[in-house]
Amino acid sequence: MNSVASVTQKQLYDFLLNVAPVRPVFIWGAPGIGKSSIVENFAAELGMDCVSLLGSQLAPEDIIGVPKIEDGKSVFCPPKQIARDEPYCLFLDELNACSHEVQKAFYSLIQERRIGEYHLPKGSIVIGAGNRTQDNAIVKTMSSALINRMVHIQLRASHKDWLEWAYENEIHHYVIEYIQMRPDHLWSETPKTEEPFSTPRSWHMLSDCLHEYGSSLNEQILDVIASACLTPHIAVQFKAFIKQIQRQYDLNKIINGELRWPDNPAERDLLYFLAQSFRAQLLKELPKDQATIQNQSNYKQLAFRAKDLIKELSTISLEIAQMVVSEQKGEVLPGWFMLEVIRDLPRLAAKKVDV
Repeated sequence: MNSVASVTQKQLYDFLLNVAPVRPVFIWGAPGIGKSSIVENFAAELGMDCVSLLGSQLAPEDIIGVPKIEDGKSVFCPPKQIARDEPYCLFLDELNACSHEVQKAFYSLIQERRIGEYHLPKGSIVIGAGNRTQDNAIVKTMSSALINRMVHIQLRASHKDWLEWAYENEIHHYVIEYIQMRPDHLWSETPKTEEPFSTPRSWHMLSDCLHEYGSSLNEQILDVIASACLTPHIAVQFKAFIKQIQRQYDLNKIINGELRWPDNPAERDLLYFLAQSFRAQLLKELPKDQATIQNQSNYKQLAFRAKDLIKELSTISLEIAQMVVSEQKGEVLPGWFMLEVIRDLPRLAAKKVDV
């Protein structure tokens, strides 16, 4: 539905806040652009449960319920998932992927907020969403009667809104930095062939993969996961971008003294990644028992160099330096090493960090 006005993610929140409480809203948009997550977050901010029904998987009885006999008369019993006592947000995802029979079952629910004799609790909100015909998704022509029962709006991708969300939701710094450099790559047109394509959702998936691999990420793994999530030509450029970063700042060169920690505020995300990788290396290489290092010069050298690097790091960012020595997910640096660090740098007293 190209004739419908389009809004960004932030604008959609404001639109829903003002319109959805009084009229059902239908959100049009490409796959992976964030329709579902926005509705779920919107309901959460209002303190409402969000009940999601997936249109492509529904039959009419999933909406109107099944009949039972009471006093010789048939009465339809609406599904427990819909028939609630407290106000809630009913999200009809992929509504235009329903069969026409299911679409008809939604008429009274959307227009009158009623299923048979059951009425949605006062204050409930009904929101629908679906892909467009040009998206090569599973969609059916929406009946004019259903179209006319809702207020229509189209969601478009906004890199500014998405980046703001990305910072708040711990999206991997490689992804953030790349989208900052190439905001036009946040979303690409749906391909006509069966292949991955770039959307806010696919960048989120890539971020999750990068976080999980952590310091074990190598060129081969990067090639696999980037190609698995992104539009092919964007995957190629993203991989080249990461290689450039990795060659510019090599952790081993920092440990060996050939490079210093990046201290530009614009590189703070990169500093965080390098510090996390440094911590992982210390966890792997420093022995638990201090006696082990007495006759091992390589352990001594690493321990001394590590303390110097943590001290240098604290002058750039005390918070990131604290992150290096703090407990994370039950993992702590060796106690003997921590005692030496805290003795020299008491401001770095360890604390548990969730990352």
